[in-house]
Amino acid sequence: MTTLDLTTEIDSLPTDLWSDEPPLESELHLRQIILLLNCLDWLWQERQDYYAIGNLTIYYSPSQLKKREFDGPDFFVVLNAEKRPRKSWVVWGEGGKFPDVIVEILSDSTAKIDRTQKKALYQNTFRTSEYFWFDPDTLEFQGFRLVNAEYEAITPNALGHLWSEQLGLYLGLLDRTLRYFKASGELVPTSQEVALAAQERENRQRQRVETELELNRERQRAEIELNRERQRAEIEFNRERQRAETKLELNRERQRTNRLAQKLRELGINPDEIQVFCPKAS
Repeated sequence: MTTLDLTTEIDSLPTDLWSDEPPLESELHLRQIILLLNCLDWLWQERQDYYAIGNLTIYYSPSQLKKREFDGPDFFVVLNAEKRPRKSWVVWGEGGKFPDVIVEILSDSTAKIDRTQKKALYQNTFRTSEYFWFDPDTLEFQGFRLVNAEYEAITPNALGHLWSEQLGLYLGLLDRTLRYFKASGELVPTSQEVALAAQERENRQRQRVETELELNRERQRAEIELNRERQRAEIEFNRERQRAETKLELNRERQRTNRLAQKLRELGINPDEIQVFCPKAS
């Protein structure tokens, strides 16, 4: 943590100063700053020992106040600081603390200053441990780490991500935006992405439940239809069996009749000439 040597002159300066930053260059700048802030705040939601903000003035010296040089970083993080709202970051009101990490969003009008004057300011005056810049139009992305009082370029990994020792995270590009990645390579999501993922999981779970219910209904319908088919088959089987038994009984009766007729013929009686006598009812 870089601190400022406090003097009697600085001790007499006000600490309740409003930020005096110029408007952001574009919508891309605004969205990128919000993205960096949103992801870090979600990841560190349980922490109260850091301050992260974008487009806020950093007051760090009396000469700065006199010259009204209020062009602060696009995004910065101060570690071991109280997490609370501020009008600006006043170094002499924060125990002499400067940002530990700074990110500048380059534009045509600021790129040269960000690469030279601001880089020198953050290296020599702020003594900020890590400085990154990113151009949302050209996707230029570089990072520097303070080593022996001078910035040295951070070597990217195989994915082109740059490791931030201060944040314990990689910074890298995804869909033309600058994002955080965990040491494992996992993307640090925004709160909206977390909510969307949760909603998608809920939808998938609901779909699984609905699919299972529909399968159960189909299974029940199939079982009912199968039972009906079994009942119909059993009824038809019983009918066929009854018809077969009736046919068999008729065959037996025909055989008995034929045997009787044969006996009569053997006795010299023509069974076709026998008249059946039916007594009249009295």
